[in-house]
Amino acid sequence: MQNKAGKVLGGAVYVLPNLLTSGNLFFGFLCMIRALDGQFTWAAVCIFIAALFDMLDGRVARLTKGTSEFGVQYDSLCDAVSFGVAPAFMLYQFGLFDVGRLGWAACFIYTACGTLRLARFNVQSSIGKAGGDFTGLPIPMAAAAVASWILLMDAIDSPSGGYDWLPAALLDVVGDQRLRNIFMLLLAPALGICMVSNFAYRSHKTIRFKGIKPFRMIVLVTALIGLLTYQTELVVFVLSFGYALSGMVEGIAGWRKPIEDDDIFHATHEDHAFDGHDDHVKPSSAEDHR
Repeated sequence: MQNKAGKVLGGAVYVLPNLLTSGNLFFGFLCMIRALDGQFTWAAVCIFIAALFDMLDGRVARLTKGTSEFGVQYDSLCDAVSFGVAPAFMLYQFGLFDVGRLGWAACFIYTACGTLRLARFNVQSSIGKAGGDFTGLPIPMAAAAVASWILLMDAIDSPSGGYDWLPAALLDVVGDQRLRNIFMLLLAPALGICMVSNFAYRSHKTIRFKGIKPFRMIVLVTALIGLLTYQTELVVFVLSFGYALSGMVEGIAGWRKPIEDDDIFHATHEDHAFDGHDDHVKPSSAEDHR
């Protein structure tokens, strides 16, 4: 296996990033096992652990200069399982099986849109147009929204969940399984539409905290950590759904322009090469995929 410079990769430089990617796949698979057993809190936690491994494999690959085309493809396939199939399966097991065909149809829409999102990102990366902000909601963040919802509902259902401070009337509404099923029937396809949309979602690489002094930033981060410690599920739910809605809100409000993606169906590199115009195609970058 060779990296972009043409050097042969071997040893830990090549193996470690792909082992981390395997960790991503393992926890995505474990999520489904836990959901089958009715252990939904652990199933949701597995999604977040899979996302952590997904973040680490790219960082390690870049730090060790061990990026490879194999790693790119393996990472994408694992993401399809961990963030496309596993969250949909968890939603179905959590209650959507009660509504029959509508339930699994909604889950399928989520999975299909997530897979399409990954395919579009891979093509955009191969032609050098995946830098900057994200086109559509990233699939790990869509999975995080699903997992945060499951975590919050499971915590509310638990006597020791720490949400007895909520009004009884609100707890009755949130605890109604029929209303939960309606919410999930809307949630799954809505997240799918966000993933395949052209709305621009901010990347951590493009976020700038201008005007915020370092001391105030420390205070804000400390306060967030305190809230996470006190009401972990609620804070994670608000953050996950806030991000999932952010691109759509900014796009509808006209604050950010949609990103064009028509070029993903242009001729392949091989077609350009055959026509003698391969100079118009940018080389694939494994680092962009990671």
